[in-house]
Amino acid sequence: MAGAQSCRPPAPDEDVKPFTPEKTKEIVMSLQQPAVFCNMVGNWPALHWNVEYLSAVLEGKKIQFRLGLKTVDLVPQFETSCSYVEATLEEFLTWSCGQPSCLSGPFSCYDYSKYWAYADYKYIARIFEDKPEIFQDVRWSDFGFPGRSGKESTLWIGSEGANTPCHLDSYGCNLVLQVQGRKRWHLFPPGDTSFLYPTRIPYEESSIFSKVNIANPDLKRFPEFRNSTAHVVTLSPGQVLFVPRHWWHYVESIDPVTVSINSWIELDADHEARVEEAITRMLVCAIKSAENPSDGDLWLNPTEVEATSHEINLQYLNKAVSAYLKCQETSVSGQAHSSSSGAKQRTNTSCKRKRREAGCEPESCTLLTQKCDFPAPKAEELRKIPFGPHLIQVLPQSHKTSVVGAVAVESDGRDLLHENEGEHFGKLQCKRKRLLMSNDCEAAAHQMDSDCSPCTSQTALSTNDLLDCLVNPRVISLVAQLLLERMRV
Repeated sequence: MAGAQSCRPPAPDEDVKPFTPEKTKEIVMSLQQPAVFCNMVGNWPALHWNVEYLSAVLEGKKIQFRLGLKTVDLVPQFETSCSYVEATLEEFLTWSCGQPSCLSGPFSCYDYSKYWAYADYKYIARIFEDKPEIFQDVRWSDFGFPGRSGKESTLWIGSEGANTPCHLDSYGCNLVLQVQGRKRWHLFPPGDTSFLYPTRIPYEESSIFSKVNIANPDLKRFPEFRNSTAHVVTLSPGQVLFVPRHWWHYVESIDPVTVSINSWIELDADHEARVEEAITRMLVCAIKSAENPSDGDLWLNPTEVEATSHEINLQYLNKAVSAYLKCQETSVSGQAHSSSSGAKQRTNTSCKRKRREAGCEPESCTLLTQKCDFPAPKAEELRKIPFGPHLIQVLPQSHKTSVVGAVAVESDGRDLLHENEGEHFGKLQCKRKRLLMSNDCEAAAHQMDSDCSPCTSQTALSTNDLLDCLVNPRVISLVAQLLLERMRV
């Protein structure tokens, strides 16, 4: 009888979700690979946040758009090479419909057939600061994070072709709700880092960029990119993508208008990552500030207001180290995993990327957090992850095929397109395993050799060449460990 009763159709005003909040959080904290949640947000008011609705709510308020060329070059289109305009969503909609806009308006100089526009990384708490009631339209409590709403989330609005250069986020993991249109995600595991040629130029705290243009890779300059394995998925409205910690991602809008909402979930490992980021900031700012400014050397990302002073950077480093050590002490005392429920949940990662957006400078960032909330998943937890129609793996390319394939998975009347059988740039897997198993020194040397191609006509090394090696994630990780060991003595 109980089984029959549980199979009854839901009432019209009842929202039945495949996972409880507690189970969803357990899944999120156990997953080591990207996955898509389906049928989890059917009753979220935020699902109605299309551009027309948001335009009406904002009532003519202007927001900044980043514009880039639709033509695909061998070089990534970093934010330093884009144009910027202030415009209303109504003006954006008119332009994105392909209507002639050359007569007037902020988009008048940008032909829709040649350019894309992106209002990216817009903190909802900031752009809707006079309408705080709208924060409750986003309900991350359904994913096991009580108290987390739109206030701790970020809004993304783009036209067809709008994209984010391939990068990894230093802090947290990521939940992304697709609201309008579709976006294609190209994801690469942390183990592919050396194949993606990481760089900190342009510099931006918490973002490590790839030198490779994923959409059109220069395999002569970056030959090891062939060994990377892409996990590709097209995200449709109503679906939520989980991006694990330190997974690389390149994201592109494939419909005329797209809207997404994301929230970064803080993790224990962020404490050490903040130490690494503080070391990186100190080195990059010190070295690049000492260099004579040159035309075209836009080393600071537009999201970073200015190069902070050595004194401020040192303060930031000391606060990050203190926070890490305090977390370690708390963990040892057995208080590390106290409940993170309610509004007291940590929101360090709200300041994650754009400190100027959140009004958050190093002195005011909440670094001295007392809690270390999420323990590492146990092996038996990983085996219990309930993949199926409501939780779909974003799979790597099949080793048996070299063509881009597509597998459609039904989800509440929508297709989840998995080009996740696609985009392997690979050579033999045995070579890839040898590279991953090699020690750090060999891997670093190999990367330098392939990046700088042993060529007699190679020009002199630049400051950026030095920085690519000096602040390589592997090097910074080692420096952070040595620094923390020194503090423990």
